[in-house]
Amino acid sequence: MKVAGKVVVVTGGANGIGQALAEIFHREGAAKVVVADLDGARARTVADAIGGASFACDVGKEADILRVIEETEKQFGPIDLFCSNAGIGGGVLIEDDDQAWLDNWNVNVMSQVHAARALLPGWLERGDGYLVVTASAAGLLTTLGDAAYAATKHASVGLAEWISIAYGDRGVKVSCLCPQGVRTNMVFGEGAEQNIGIRQVKALRIVEPEEVADAVVA
Repeated sequence: MKVAGKVVVVTGGANGIGQALAEIFHREGAAKVVVADLDGARARTVADAIGGASFACDVGKEADILRVIEETEKQFGPIDLFCSNAGIGGGVLIEDDDQAWLDNWNVNVMSQVHAARALLPGWLERGDGYLVVTASAAGLLTTLGDAAYAATKHASVGLAEWISIAYGDRGVKVSCLCPQGVRTNMVFGEGAEQNIGIRQVKALRIVEPEEVADAVVA
């Protein structure tokens, strides 16, 4: 897919990889870039800088994702490219309570299920549509210090693969992004140094969000 002229949505678009994606899609000539993020004020700042639109959105809630999709299509037309980029970590281990696990599951996996459920009918009817899922190298390998992140990112990779196989012959395209050690709030935010997995990726090469965005466009 060429981004020029397309309507694009980026969740988790207020900073890090999401912000870099929103900015490069704008430079590539997207008709409209919609930035959705839990931090609505920051999403609006990013969107204003690129002439885009923004929504405050908790991707862990299906109603929020549906609102973003419905309002985007009402205002700007059918969504061509949806980047399910928002994600959480937090060092959740086996001994932590079910709610912490469910929070990771809802944001890192179910957000993608909910987006695909809403978008697939239109994409299948048009015979065209693109889903970009931001998983992680943790979804291909693992990460010490965060069992829930590793498990849900594996699930995210599996879901992306399943959607690609199930609908690829009907025009739906899927890319699954699996970077390691990106300069984001998750890696450099408060308390990150307490996580052994984050200390490990910091000891390797840190990838800039703009590098990730370049790879997505390519």
